[in-house]
Amino acid sequence: MPENSRQPVIVGAFNTRQARVLEGETSHRVTLAAIKGALADAGLERSEVDGLNILPGLDYQNGTRAFGYALDIPYFWVGRQAPGPASVLEAAAAIREGVCDVVVLAAGEAGIHTDRTSVAPWTRPSNEFIECWGLMTPAEFALSAQEYLHRFAVDPVKIAYVASVIRNNGARNPEAIYYGRGPFTPQDILDSRLIAEPYHLLDCAMTGEGGSALVLTTAERARDLPAQAVTVLGGGSESWGPSYTHPPTYDRVGMLGRRAADRAFAQAGLARADVDVFELYDNFSWEIIRYFEAFGYCAVGEGADFVADGTIEIGGTHPIVTDGGTMAHSHTGESQRHQRVVQAVRQLRGTTSANQVEGARTALVAALGDVILLGA
Repeated sequence: MPENSRQPVIVGAFNTRQARVLEGETSHRVTLAAIKGALADAGLERSEVDGLNILPGLDYQNGTRAFGYALDIPYFWVGRQAPGPASVLEAAAAIREGVCDVVVLAAGEAGIHTDRTSVAPWTRPSNEFIECWGLMTPAEFALSAQEYLHRFAVDPVKIAYVASVIRNNGARNPEAIYYGRGPFTPQDILDSRLIAEPYHLLDCAMTGEGGSALVLTTAERARDLPAQAVTVLGGGSESWGPSYTHPPTYDRVGMLGRRAADRAFAQAGLARADVDVFELYDNFSWEIIRYFEAFGYCAVGEGADFVADGTIEIGGTHPIVTDGGTMAHSHTGESQRHQRVVQAVRQLRGTTSANQVEGARTALVAALGDVILLGA
């Protein structure tokens, strides 16, 4: 058997329709629709699947096994990592080691966030650190961003520029929930109401509903499939501690993902300059700057200047979040992390619905401390 015959590749990538509210839908239905779409994209039948990692809604414990039973798959490997780069990396390792041959990764959400007057339920877990003191996700992520701005004397306009780029990408994307809204300027971002200093409303992710799924298999199996395979070149994953329990100061989280990125590039045999497109988890605007610093693209404290002057726009040297991300495309609890991978696959195939990066051959996908590199 050739040495690279078990090289993990992505052969299916699919998003369902995304919307602020999908009337009459459930998390299980949109997740199932995403699975069917990804398998159809891959040209595979569910009977060929022997690995699953599925998260419908917030069913972290039983989602995969329940879906495996419902799909009539008798026996299957179960992945346990969070959606997005982490689960892709885990599935790729299982495929490479021969544990399984065809893995479906999927997540979806609908009908969970019904109270639009409050932040999404996954941002306010029920424990003593949340209910008494209000350390919800926006406030938590704002802590390190605010410290960064003060430590390095960064103009907030430079942070707002990041959000304007992402939202304008979504405004051009017909699949995005915020399609047609824009264009946005950095001042528009700063003029939106303050949520948790330094973040204004338009610096933050929205909430939406929909599903997303991926199918991975071996390079050898992919030769017989109609879809263009995208290779998982390398990856890394790291975390720092319990969320909502310890304060995420800049010194604790500022460099999250640095060693993961080093490992990803080492495995892939690539240099930083080889990446054509950056599909980064954009839950808050400053996080994009943090990624570029943590991943070694610029010195610490220089990220705001690094992303300026069109660098991160379509046509720039480091285009980011090309579908509009969680700020403008969709934010469906957990499946939005899969959407970062789906969009990277589309970019490398040349099939994205908008904002195609010409000649894209390599993509970096990141969500917090999880990093993967993909190649066409």
